[in-house]
Amino acid sequence: MATETQTQIVREAPEVEAYKLGLLESAKELADQRITVPVQQVAEMSGLQTSAIDAASPAEGGIGGYQAYLDQASKTLSGAPTVVTDAISDAGDLYRAGSGAVTAEQIQGYMNPYQQAVFDEINRNFAMQQAKFAQGAAGQGAFGGSRATVGQTEIGRNQAQAIALEQAKNFLQAQAAAEREMGRKLQAGQGIGSLGIQGGTALGTLGTQQAGIGELAQTQALRDIETQFQLGRQQQMQQQAELDAQRKSQLAQLYEPYQRLGFLSDIYRGAPTSQQTVSQIQRPDVSPAQQLFGLGVAGLSAYGGAKQAGLFG
Repeated sequence: MATETQTQIVREAPEVEAYKLGLLESAKELADQRITVPVQQVAEMSGLQTSAIDAASPAEGGIGGYQAYLDQASKTLSGAPTVVTDAISDAGDLYRAGSGAVTAEQIQGYMNPYQQAVFDEINRNFAMQQAKFAQGAAGQGAFGGSRATVGQTEIGRNQAQAIALEQAKNFLQAQAAAEREMGRKLQAGQGIGSLGIQGGTALGTLGTQQAGIGELAQTQALRDIETQFQLGRQQQMQQQAELDAQRKSQLAQLYEPYQRLGFLSDIYRGAPTSQQTVSQIQRPDVSPAQQLFGLGVAGLSAYGGAKQAGLFG
């Protein structure tokens, strides 16, 4: 009894199979092409940022800009004790000069420098009185008598008294002037001491204010620099966004063919399966010519599908 063998080949329809083969060929060619990926660019700092950084440098008075104020404040504060010390020293000298009793030396300094001339004038006046008295006594014939002697003595006593009164007046005036001078020195000493203390306090306050101005000046300067830098940073971010968008667009153009192939691949993968079954039956009583004729019919069918899909022009 003869043995029969049957073979089944399951495959896509020729036109679908041709499309998929064409897709694989296109994908292979595209994959073989080298792609130059755009370089990732970083936006440079904007002009505002670089200006802000320059302004923040110590040379421009940014960071450490308060130092000049601190130096000046230090000089002012260091000068305050000197002012107070000098004032107290001067006040002490004046206070000592204005304290205690008036000395003869101080009184002498205020004596009338024309005192001798006054004395000379007094003596001249009394000498004239003596001469006039003597002349009168001689005319009366009483010159050299007791009456004349008493008269001359009285004139001499009045002369001495006038000189003494003038000397006392000069002394009292000089003493009063010296005492007033001592009082002025005492008051001046007290005033200078008070002014020295006030001046030292004022210098201390001024030094503190100078240091505060330095701190405030730098705070304001750094705040302006920070504002300027942030504005520049916004510009830099805008430039970076533009560079990123440009690179993204370039990448999209480069990978657009791949996306089209992927789109086709998804469609082919989701398309309904179109299968074709080819059966081959081998029988012992079938001649080789008959078998070749059967295969030839299947081959012509596959060729017709491939030609319809455009694989053979």
